Amino acid sequence: MNRRSLLLASAAAVAVGTSRTPAGEAAGPQQPDGLNPPGIRTAGIRMVAVVGGKYKVWTKRMGSGAVKVLLLHGGPGFSHEALESLESFLPQAGIEMYYYDQLGCNNSDQPDEPTLWTLARYTEEVEEVRRGLGLEHFVLYGHSWGGMLAIEYALNYPQHLRALIISNMTAGVQSYLKHVNVIKQQLPAGTLARLTALEAKQDYDSPEYQKIMMEEAYPQMFCRTRPWPEPVSRTFRHANDKIYEFMWGKSEFVSTGNLKDWERWDRLHEIKLRALTIGAQYDEMDPEDMKRMAGLMPNASHAFCPNGSHMCMWDDQAVYFKQLLQFLHGV
Repeated sequence: MNRRSLLLASAAAVAVGTSRTPAGEAAGPQQPDGLNPPGIRTAGIRMVAVVGGKYKVWTKRMGSGAVKVLLLHGGPGFSHEALESLESFLPQAGIEMYYYDQLGCNNSDQPDEPTLWTLARYTEEVEEVRRGLGLEHFVLYGHSWGGMLAIEYALNYPQHLRALIISNMTAGVQSYLKHVNVIKQQLPAGTLARLTALEAKQDYDSPEYQKIMMEEAYPQMFCRTRPWPEPVSRTFRHANDKIYEFMWGKSEFVSTGNLKDWERWDRLHEIKLRALTIGAQYDEMDPEDMKRMAGLMPNASHAFCPNGSHMCMWDDQAVYFKQLLQFLHGV
């Protein structure tokens, strides 16, 4: 084959999407869907229709392999960015991973429709994303609020799952509130008194309250690295506070939103999938809850990060990923 013929053949292969595909790109021709440009490589990014096609959410595939993991980020109202440490470990280990910004978050559509911000609607959204990406027999990973969402999906759609990972999320809001308020009592006496006074006035938006949270509370229980990793800070900059406040409330220490009565301790026994729960010593979630959850699910195991907090994939990274990858390679 001469040089001209070789170039033409290569161009034709690219045009129909049948050439060798780099990690993160879907193989084969893509069917036109009105959301994504057909035949164009987009670094693994694909928009997926949700809410019956009314809106679209952003997804990104990285790596390739037999084990596929869909990531549910925390919040509610935050984004995939706080999970970006996973791309330094999973693709290199032969794991295919999918980021996804939930509706209302970051790169996805952000409608101003409070009726959309419910746990049931988000659970159905995960199923719409699964179908849109063509995932079957996949691993569902949920961190924090994403862990709550992962539990709901596993209870409603277990037939599509290969395994379940619940990272830094307890099985009930009341247990969370009990533990996080124990942590609050460990703040310096003056700080605690001022925080309590501001909460009594419900002055959660005051600069003083926010300063205490960001400079004294979060560095102990949320992420203990100094300084914070840039993706963690970026997640906060891009947070949709309307969703967070509507579903959770104004503060990590108080739940007043529509998630305040969520409890699933009595249903964990229904989750018969291979499962992993991950807890950390300094987490705002009680690490003993993660251990207890693993004991209540018939086929679950537990991982513990002795030096980590809520974001132990950053502040106890080596321990976190050693245990996570060991689980993923065994499913």
